[in-house]
Amino acid sequence: MRNSQRLQADLLLPWLILAGMIMTLAGMVLACEFAADQIRPVMAAEPPVLARTILYGVAIVTFPITNLLRYIMVRLNQTMPGEAPAKSRYLVTVLVSLGLAESLGIYGLILFVMGDDYNTLYIFSLLSLLAMFLYRPRQDEYQSIVAALEQQRAD
Repeated sequence: MRNSQRLQADLLLPWLILAGMIMTLAGMVLACEFAADQIRPVMAAEPPVLARTILYGVAIVTFPITNLLRYIMVRLNQTMPGEAPAKSRYLVTVLVSLGLAESLGIYGLILFVMGDDYNTLYIFSLLSLLAMFLYRPRQDEYQSIVAALEQQRAD
């Protein structure tokens, strides 16, 4: 029981970072809702189709790349020698995966500022939220890192 409480306490900072990123994403969407006239310059009637297509492609590729990168980082956290504690190792993994997830929302903001409509902003923001959900801090991943490091120290 004590060990589970310790693991949850160690994951407090990653969860706070996730909450901050979600609030940033919500703030970005709200800013676009209430200050669209100040944010968006007067653009041509044509939305940025090429930029939208490229960023949708980047968003589609971001999901499997983030998953692969997170998998590799968790495995490296378990196997790399060194004195860095599991808590700081896992924090880097969470920051990288949540940073990539947050970037999806930023793509929507960029397209919105370039003159695209609200649907694009909402779609990219929801994709960002989905990625944050998929790549949230997980106690089982963290626990596997802690166990692997304890095993290394015991050997």
